[in-house]
Amino acid sequence: MLAVQVRGEGLPILCLHGHPGDSRSMSVFTDPLSQQFQTLTPDLRGYGRSRASADFQMQDHLDDLEAVLDRFEVSQCLVLGWSLGGILALELALRLPQRVCGLILVATAARPHSAHPPLSWQDNLMTGLASAANLISPGNAWARDWGQQSLFRYLIRQHTPAAYRYLAYQGAPAYLRTSGYATRALNQAIRQGYSRLDDLKQLEIPCLMLCAEGDCHITLASSLETAAALPNCTTIRYPDVAHLFPWEIPQQVQQDIANWLAVRSDQWPSAARRNGD
Repeated sequence: MLAVQVRGEGLPILCLHGHPGDSRSMSVFTDPLSQQFQTLTPDLRGYGRSRASADFQMQDHLDDLEAVLDRFEVSQCLVLGWSLGGILALELALRLPQRVCGLILVATAARPHSAHPPLSWQDNLMTGLASAANLISPGNAWARDWGQQSLFRYLIRQHTPAAYRYLAYQGAPAYLRTSGYATRALNQAIRQGYSRLDDLKQLEIPCLMLCAEGDCHITLASSLETAAALPNCTTIRYPDVAHLFPWEIPQQVQQDIANWLAVRSDQWPSAARRNGD
């Protein structure tokens, strides 16, 4: 059984983190959303508090998430997914079309491609130094200076103290609590050449795609390809940010999501329909 953080009241929004990640790393979304909606934020299998004891496949995540909806008696919900979480959001909508009424997709794709440069020993060394300095004093100048010479430069473009505080308080703990089982399950799916692009025409529900122009983990092109294949998708692309852009420009991302939800408020089922009412 997955550990799930539940906040707020109203129409449920299932919030799915990426790899590495956990429910706490989704607070940039759940803090504002839980003021108007009920947010259900699980630690996926093998992440955070949802420990795994054996190897598993990506399909098992979907079984787990369907069980979460059953446990909380959710008849219909929105699903918000970041990176891997967005892939699972698309899969869940294809699997349970009567229960998913809308998607918010963040830095993700149905046929993900990466353009990450090769890594050097200097990259790893500077990442260690930046991480250590950032844990000692989140957002300090040394951490940000070293971070711009480390792997952090591929995750964020705007090296602000606020972004580094997210990395320290949410990114680092999530990384440390991501199991080898979870990493192997993801790598296996990547090796198999994952793609659900041709199936997206089935998803006529409202979708919002948020993507970064500087994302090299899941490229802008692959996110735009997914958005174009969805019949009812609004796309917002952000300049000068990378894969962790919700931590770089949180207020802008939060406002864009709020605006999209408000414009389509008459398309969402009422909160009374939760629990089968």
